[in-house]
Amino acid sequence: MEPKVSIIMGSTSDLPVMEAAAEFFNKMEIPFEMNALSAHRTPEKVEEFAKSAQNRGVRVIIAGAGMAAHLPGVIAAKTSLPVIGVPIKATLKGVDALLSIVQMPPGIPVATVGINAAKNAAILAAQILATSDEELLKKVTRFKEDLKVKIVKANEELAKVEYKFKVN
Repeated sequence: MEPKVSIIMGSTSDLPVMEAAAEFFNKMEIPFEMNALSAHRTPEKVEEFAKSAQNRGVRVIIAGAGMAAHLPGVIAAKTSLPVIGVPIKATLKGVDALLSIVQMPPGIPVATVGINAAKNAAILAAQILATSDEELLKKVTRFKEDLKVKIVKANEELAKVEYKFKVN
């Protein structure tokens, strides 16, 4: 089984955030790989990874990084595959990472999700893959339908909550 998605993080300290993506891929039965690479400490390995990913079957890359957060952009500069950046809350409440990832120069786009939003990155990756995979499209559609059911149930529960001045 070859990976369709690669989850990359700056270090294993990012795993508590990035594992949400891995859990989603497991649930959706999407083969993925997971590695720690640093744009600053192992730049040669990052370049080697980015240049070889497509030949290994990878179709989407999710890269999470905190602080200066150069990892997603460096990867995007070395591959034509879509890269989704996950800013990780390390310092400055993650805003520094968000700005580092979202402010890419023309020609080197990185799709960027919210701070610590690895699950949203995984959902976006699945949607990208689903454009050419009918079975995965059905799974993603079912996942989104289940989200609607949760809100309907939440409103049913809220209807039972009573307050003196609540009118619904």
